[in-house]
Amino acid sequence: MQYENTLEFARQQDAADPLKSFREKFFIPQHNGKDTVYLTGNSLGLQPQSTREYIQQELDDWAQLGVEGHFQAKNPWLHYHELFPSLLAPIVGALPHEVVAMNQLTVNLHLLMATFYRPTKDRFKILCEAKAFPSDQYALESQARLHGFDPKEAVVEVAPRPGEYCLREEDIIDAINQHGPQLALVLFGGVNYYTGQVLPMQAITDVAHNVGALAGFDLAHAAGNIRLQLHDWDVDFACWCSYKYLNSGPGSVAGAYIHERHCTNTELPRAAGWWGYEKDTRFQMKPLFKAIPTAEGWQLSNAPVLSMAAHRASLDIYAAAGMDALTQKSKTLTGYLFHVLDEINAAQEVKVIEVITPRGAGEHGCQVSLLMLQKGREVFKALTERGVIADWREPNVIRVAPVPLYNSFEDVWRFGEIIREVL
Repeated sequence: MQYENTLEFARQQDAADPLKSFREKFFIPQHNGKDTVYLTGNSLGLQPQSTREYIQQELDDWAQLGVEGHFQAKNPWLHYHELFPSLLAPIVGALPHEVVAMNQLTVNLHLLMATFYRPTKDRFKILCEAKAFPSDQYALESQARLHGFDPKEAVVEVAPRPGEYCLREEDIIDAINQHGPQLALVLFGGVNYYTGQVLPMQAITDVAHNVGALAGFDLAHAAGNIRLQLHDWDVDFACWCSYKYLNSGPGSVAGAYIHERHCTNTELPRAAGWWGYEKDTRFQMKPLFKAIPTAEGWQLSNAPVLSMAAHRASLDIYAAAGMDALTQKSKTLTGYLFHVLDEINAAQEVKVIEVITPRGAGEHGCQVSLLMLQKGREVFKALTERGVIADWREPNVIRVAPVPLYNSFEDVWRFGEIIREVL
């Protein structure tokens, strides 16, 4: 596509956008009586207008039925979590019995590592990306300690080369092969939270398996953002949150994926809870855990119905839009953002913005990270004052993410215009 950094071009693209009506399904925060340019769906997605209705249904059933809502509610709470596999599976590229909505992201990461990080004296290392999201770092460190290992020896990090911001696939592959005989687990973020780089998940998985290790991914910045094929890529396990691209509300229920060769194996060790117990005899309250032979077998407690109602409101929108259409618009929308930023840089005597998000096909999703070489805080403050909601990361990066469900080409143009005016 031949992009043009003009309001006319942006409005033409919006008029022709087959997903344009989906913006109307969300509440857009206001600034001085006008829609903000909301570019932080990578941090907290906007609220669907249907969310209140979905939650209100459960509140009404709770008020009218009390405990009987578990059986008599419009959506009986006893089985509420069973609504999600068919909605989540297309988003992460899984079979329905491989996915489950439960808990929070880091809780799920610990639960999955309880099963899939089983170190031995000789094979105990975890390979991950340097400067992974802190919660992941803490989880990996603590898991190593729980098994009696020093994290400084057990957790191996792969860093970008000097002067670079993103990881190279060959460096990841080399590190896996180098540590192969000692590797128990390879665990990366599917999309790096700082740079927006999409990691080569299939290649990582293949090489990890070749050296005898398992492969897992934190998909916090990937689920609902990029096309995933977890089952076909043979990924062992993954987990994600639902409050970013999946628009399910702050701290809402998270999700997990476990490949069917694992989730159907009820003998796998795990940190068990009663909601993972086989359904037919769960309420007999017998000793000795018997796992459900699906991803549900990793559940601990009964469903948090109110947060799940918000989650379902968003997933129903995803089902209506479809991941194919969403990822196609995302490529075009982010491509337009790259074009606008390039024009801004070209107009400056000295380069002001370095885009540290890779531009290659399949190397990025919605998020674009701007390393501000000059006036970073000044630009960010001006954006905020003029109704742009973006994200600042120390020491000098502005993260923005035009989300295809509710962002427009005009949003991107307005964002660029404000930066141009400030500079």
